[in-house]
Amino acid sequence: MVNTISSADSGSGSNSESGSDSTSTFTSATAFASPVSAASASTPTPFPFSFSLPLPLPLPHLPPSPLSPPPPARPPRSHPRPPTDFSSNDYLSLSTSPLLRARVLSALTASPSILGSGGSRLLVHNSAHAHLETRLAHAFRSPAALLFNSGFDANASFFACVPQPGDVVLYDVAIHASVHDGMRASRLPKNDDDGDNRHHRHRHSSASASASASASASRSRRAFAHNDVRALRTALESLKREGKGDRSSSRSIFVAVESVYSMDGTVSPLREMLDVMEEVFPEGNAHMIVDEAHATGIYGPGGRGLVAMLGLEDRVLARLHTFGKALAASGAVLLTNTLIRDYLLNYARPFIYTTALSNAAVIAASCSFDLLEDGTAEKLATQVLEHSTYFQDRLRASLVMSSMRELPTPIVPLLTPHARALSAHLLEHGLNARPISWPTVPKGTDRVRVCIHAGNTREELDALVSAAVGWAVGVVREEGVGVVVQEEEVGRSRVRIEEKEEEEKDVMMCSGSEGGEGRRLLQSKL
Repeated sequence: MVNTISSADSGSGSNSESGSDSTSTFTSATAFASPVSAASASTPTPFPFSFSLPLPLPLPHLPPSPLSPPPPARPPRSHPRPPTDFSSNDYLSLSTSPLLRARVLSALTASPSILGSGGSRLLVHNSAHAHLETRLAHAFRSPAALLFNSGFDANASFFACVPQPGDVVLYDVAIHASVHDGMRASRLPKNDDDGDNRHHRHRHSSASASASASASASRSRRAFAHNDVRALRTALESLKREGKGDRSSSRSIFVAVESVYSMDGTVSPLREMLDVMEEVFPEGNAHMIVDEAHATGIYGPGGRGLVAMLGLEDRVLARLHTFGKALAASGAVLLTNTLIRDYLLNYARPFIYTTALSNAAVIAASCSFDLLEDGTAEKLATQVLEHSTYFQDRLRASLVMSSMRELPTPIVPLLTPHARALSAHLLEHGLNARPISWPTVPKGTDRVRVCIHAGNTREELDALVSAAVGWAVGVVREEGVGVVVQEEEVGRSRVRIEEKEEEEKDVMMCSGSEGGEGRRLLQSKL
């Protein structure tokens, strides 16, 4: 079980905005939850060089007569068609849904309070926030729920406050930056490389992570290889040996993972990891925290995520669901037990020292969850996954690829050292997919991150495949390195250029790894 937490011994959770160590008055969940109250902008026209006001605007001291005709309207500007979106996290295309728009506008009209929130949650108890938390706790089968302004704030709050001195956090090497920020702000002993990692984003290479993890057996924060169950087992068994008796059962082990990883689109083997955790630590002091930001709305009954799809709700300590991706809203909710919820609302600085979500934002998020509950979002999620499978099938038809993922995801990275060039080429063809490079991803793993949406059409997906493959072939031809041949390897197939082997370099590959070291679905060599 999680260590008992008292308000008097939490140095990292000081309620002093200046950072001084002061003990806060503990607010119970019951008292806290009680309600008290219910497209791109056009570029402006530049001023003339003399800065004189253009006529026929009326002068300030000569207002126009009510009977005067209005000034002639300027002719409308012609705007080019915006590029097709393959970049945003709007997986269900709800941001452009007429149904959701109508429901939000109707709910805002009917609500007595929509503007602002009035301040911090500890100062202003809005009934809309409390109602949504109660609703989400029930819908996600969780003892308690706590709203945050963002998923980043929720992750940073949890990992800054909950792990206590003597505890250990094991995290997937591809975990999000917010988890790193939270761990650095926590009461866990600082690692020797904290200064070097301060400016890193949410990814590090598996090799460097493994080496640094083994360099110091006493580290309180340790990475394990991405989605590697065996690496997790090795880390857990090492902690078990270090504990020796009582200490191994008195401290908590927190395992931080994402159900779907944002840059690779890989899916975490949650069930297998939980089995290993419970086998190595049968005392129940190893706890999993799952970031479901990119699984919310896509997987599970009612879009409740991968944890719910696998029926693991009772085996996971905390789940994070965000509203700003598939749900086209803003904010996030942390689902956990009542003890941790009470502790966070008293000691989580990103929660306390900020104005709460506006009432309008809470109402909009609630309308998005209406679509999850009535089955609308489930149909859209089916479309997304069908589109993703179709897109990868089309890549298979154009270039030699290995086997598909067992579980498709909306995120398909096209790995290439020329990510910016590929992205620019796609944009020239009216397709918007953005390049991702270091430090967001490890050096040598640059990619164009493709996000599939329910609103995409088959024609748009075909155009994306055609443009991407055409770009790769064009690079080969421009270099004049020879002909493309198919090459088979164990567990992997690829398109390869035979000539000038000593100068070969990656042109493009489409990552489709399910875990471990990962499989490459598409690779052409230059």
